[in-house]
Amino acid sequence: MAKIIKADLVEEVFHTTNLPKNEINTITDALFTEIKNALCNGNSIELRNFGTFEPRLRKGKSNARNPRTGEIVQGETHYVAVFKAGRELKEKIWTLKKSEK
Repeated sequence: MAKIIKADLVEEVFHTTNLPKNEINTITDALFTEIKNALCNGNSIELRNFGTFEPRLRKGKSNARNPRTGEIVQGETHYVAVFKAGRELKEKIWTLKKSEK
């Protein structure tokens, strides 16, 4: 399975739309910034037929152990960003062949 980076996405959108790459890059940066800002403000982002990004509260672990000292420490409760794939995306991924992964 290949790793796709932002530059690869920009290249694919360029081939699909023939928009200038610098314009695509600006739009991509703005999109990611807005997603990040929404999550940091406690909002979820729903993209139809793709999925939902949302902040989720994780409870701190009560019996965490410091690996260096062996001391038992209380883990902090904190938020994490989670992604839940939409039905259409789930179905497409489900049908991948093992050789394609």
